[in-house]
Amino acid sequence: MTQGSRYDLLVVGGGINGAGIARDAAGRGLSVLLVEQDDLASHTSSSSTKLIHGGLRYLEYKEFGLVRKALQERETLLRAAPHIMWPLRFVMPHMPNLRPAWLIRAGLFLYDHLARRELLPGSRGIVMRRHPAGAPLVDSIARGFVYSDGWVDDARLVVLNALDAAERGATVATRTKLVSAVRAGGEWHAQLLRADGTRFDIRAGALANAAGPWVGQLLHNALGRGAHYSVRLVKGSHIVTRRLFEHDHAYIFQNPDKRIIFAIPYEREYTLIGTTDVEYHGDPAQVAISEDETRYLCDSINRYFKRKISPTDVCWTYAGVRPLLEEEGADNPSAVTRDYKLELDAPAGEAPLLSVFGGKITTFRKLAEEAVDLLGPTIGLTARTWTAGAPLPGGDIANAQFEPFAARFASEHPWLPADLARRYARAYGTRATRVIGQAKTLADLGHAFAPGIHECELRYLRDVEWARSADDVLWRRSKLGLHLAPGTLSAVRADIDDWFAHSPAASASLPHTA
Repeated sequence: MTQGSRYDLLVVGGGINGAGIARDAAGRGLSVLLVEQDDLASHTSSSSTKLIHGGLRYLEYKEFGLVRKALQERETLLRAAPHIMWPLRFVMPHMPNLRPAWLIRAGLFLYDHLARRELLPGSRGIVMRRHPAGAPLVDSIARGFVYSDGWVDDARLVVLNALDAAERGATVATRTKLVSAVRAGGEWHAQLLRADGTRFDIRAGALANAAGPWVGQLLHNALGRGAHYSVRLVKGSHIVTRRLFEHDHAYIFQNPDKRIIFAIPYEREYTLIGTTDVEYHGDPAQVAISEDETRYLCDSINRYFKRKISPTDVCWTYAGVRPLLEEEGADNPSAVTRDYKLELDAPAGEAPLLSVFGGKITTFRKLAEEAVDLLGPTIGLTARTWTAGAPLPGGDIANAQFEPFAARFASEHPWLPADLARRYARAYGTRATRVIGQAKTLADLGHAFAPGIHECELRYLRDVEWARSADDVLWRRSKLGLHLAPGTLSAVRADIDDWFAHSPAASASLPHTA
C-alpha cells in the first residue's frame, strides 16, 4: 500500500462483516483494501457468545426469515472451518411457569425443519435424571429438551476471512483509520491515518462501510452524509467461571424476564455464561461489564445449578457492543432484530457507497455475498458468488472431520505435548504445520514465553495474521491469557510486547499485507 494507490473497493471495518466482504470481493477478482482502526476483531466480533446458531428465541418475535437464513448458514460454516467451528448440543430445562412444553416443542420442530440439516442431529425431549446434563441441575427440574447448534472461535473466524482475502489479492491494513473520503471524478479519494501518525491518500472505485458500532459515525464524520437506516447500540456482557459441569453439552436457560442465558463449555477448564442486553450510549471502544450485569448472570445461573456462584467466582469477563438495526416500536433491547440492512448510495456517474447496518456472526457470509452482489452492477463486476463451498484457511480437512485430522497431526508430531498438538490443530487446522515449520523438538519451537506459548507461533501470528501485541495473541488469536496464572499474566504480556517491539513484521512475508 503506497501513496496514491488505487483499489476497486475500499472496505472500512475489520470485524466479521468487513473481513467477509473483503474476502468475497477479492475472490471475485476485485482489488481490495481492508482498513481497520485497531486490530482485527478488536471489538464486537471478538465479544460474542461464540455461537453459530439460528437463534431459537427469535422465533418468538416471528423472525422466521432471519432464523431460516441463519439455519441455512450453520452447516455451510461448519464445513468451511471445522477446526474453529463445531457442532454443539444444547440442553433447555423445562420451566412450566415460563414457557409451556407445547410451545417449546413447536419452536424446536420449526427449528429442526426451517432448513435442511446434514451434520446436526435434531431435537428431542429428555428426562433429566436419565441424562448427564441433569446431574448439575436443581432437583426440581425434571424434564428438558436437547437441540443442535454450533460453536465458533469468533475472533479467529475474522482473522481467517481476512487471511483468505489477502491470499486472494487483497491488502489488509490494521491500525489504520479512515479520516475522510470524498467523491471526485467517479471514484473515492480517501485519506488514511496509520497508528504512527503518518497519513496517506488512496483512491477507490467503491467504498463499503462495515464499521459496525461506528457505521453512523463514519458516515457523518468521515463521509459527511446521512443514511436511511441507523443502529441501536446494545451491550452484551459475559462472565467466565471455572468449569461448572463435566459433560460436553451447553445449556440454554429461560429467565423470568423472558431473556435467555447460555452456559457453555469453554476452553476445557471453564464455563462461559452470557449474555446480557443493555442499552448502551458510550464509546463502543470503552465498553465493560457492570457489577449489576455480573450479579444478574450469577443469579440467572443460580436458579438452575445446584452449585451456586457469586461474583467472586468470576475468572474473566468481557463485553461488546452489538450494532443492531434500529426499528420502530422495539423498546426491549432483546426484541431488536438481529437481521441486517444494506444501503447502497450510488448516484449516476459517482462512486458507490455501501453501508452495513446490523447483522449477526452466523449470517456474515451471506451478508458479504449480498453486499458484493449489490455493489457489482455499479462497478461492472460480473463474477459469480463463490464462498458457499470454499473452506477458510486451515479448514480443508477431509470430510470436515476434525477428530481424525487432530489424531493424525498428533501422531505425525509425537514430540509435541498432547495438549499443545491439539491446540495447534484447533487453532490452525491444516496450517498447523506452517506454524511449527521444520521443528523436530520442543526446543526447535523457540523461546517459551509461558508453557505452550513459543516463539515460532508468535512469528507466524506476526507475519501471517497481523498480530502486533501481546493482547492480539493472548486474547484474540487465542485465549491463552485465560490460562495464565494471574500473577504471571502481566509479566508474560510485557515479555511478548517487548518481543514484538524488537521483532518487527517481515514486510515480504505476506505480499498483500500492509
